[in-house]
Amino acid sequence: MTTLRIAGGEVLRPDASVESADVLVDADEGEILAVDDPENVPEGDHRLDADGGLVMPGLVNAHTHVAMTLLRGYADDKELDAWLREDIWPVEGELTPEDVRAGTELGLVEMIKSGTTAFADMYFHVGEVADAVAESGLRARLGHGVVTVGKDEEAAREDLETGLEVAREYDGAADGRIETAFMPHSLTTVGEEYLSEYVSKAREQGTPIHYHANETTDEVDPIVDDAGQRPLEYARELDMTTEADFVAHGVHVDETEIDLLAESGTAVIHCPASNMKLASGMAPVEELLDAGVTVGLGTDGAASNNDLDLFDEMRDAAMIGKLAADDASAVPAEAAVRMATAGSADALGFRSGRIEPGANADLAVVDLDAAHLTPHHDLVSHLAYAARGSDVRHTVCDGAVLMRDREVLTLDEEAVRERAEERAAAAVERTE
Repeated sequence: MTTLRIAGGEVLRPDASVESADVLVDADEGEILAVDDPENVPEGDHRLDADGGLVMPGLVNAHTHVAMTLLRGYADDKELDAWLREDIWPVEGELTPEDVRAGTELGLVEMIKSGTTAFADMYFHVGEVADAVAESGLRARLGHGVVTVGKDEEAAREDLETGLEVAREYDGAADGRIETAFMPHSLTTVGEEYLSEYVSKAREQGTPIHYHANETTDEVDPIVDDAGQRPLEYARELDMTTEADFVAHGVHVDETEIDLLAESGTAVIHCPASNMKLASGMAPVEELLDAGVTVGLGTDGAASNNDLDLFDEMRDAAMIGKLAADDASAVPAEAAVRMATAGSADALGFRSGRIEPGANADLAVVDLDAAHLTPHHDLVSHLAYAARGSDVRHTVCDGAVLMRDREVLTLDEEAVRERAEERAAAAVERTE
């Protein structure tokens, strides 16, 4: 067994307390062995210096479309439907597998540099995404985004079959760091007849389901009008609300749907920055949390955010949560941090998000030696309200050091940036 000792720092415990401790990791199995007073922790084969820093669980970005980094800043300041149809979908139609690989690598570098160790991704050319994840050392739950609207039956079924095949083929890839899900894009972009058939097939192969739900009123009203029920009630009838499933956004959920989520165990992934930028609305996060719903945090794609920094997302979640509840005590710092760590990990089914023996050795060390993080009255407050991705000193996933002293070790950052710049420009030129 090869061990790694993260030594000399403060440690964020699962109960949100902070104490001086060292963390010992089994680097071979990718598991935390001990969290204890430095005098009680073995020296370890390797050491990672956390002096002057806070060791926290690696952040978990529970909903994103990583390769959309290629479209960062391409089309801004438009409402969702027009933005998708007029700008995003036309360029995405031109993206090649090589483009998706380049955009994914760029996003992975960005996430490693901001302390994210795991994520969920819905996109296409998933083989390229999986290969990039394997090389990067990150953990992920991947799926092929299925859309049937605007397609004839043959094309629609081909897309659905791809979704199932991707879930089978890549589950357990990258030495187990990759898991999968069946990912119909949303309840309004995949026909009911297809959902009825293919959700059952996903269940037969033991695959969880992830989809956009209640993001805008345009995703709610058609279902209410046509089916005479709320979207998540409709989803429940299609067997899409089990404990293994998770939905993105959940902005426009009512009390009935919140109760449904709490009873079923289906998680909601809150994406506050994207929701604000696209004027989708304010999700009732405090109500969801009070009801006992598992709530995770996601950035959505970089085209609608425009970054993958979950520290920004924590701050946005806390701030907009207070506005939505009209209560300054709603979505406090501790809740925002929990959403980005344990909440997201629970939603994705990962043993991450907590620093305790037996958990995945997915960690980040935040450098506290900065003017904007001084004084140290409350470090949990600093994580939610003041820290930035650029404050992360080291990133560790599955017991492997992915970034040491701000240097990414698994991907060539400069080459990744150059490839992404070239690929993005070429894709836009082909579209226009």
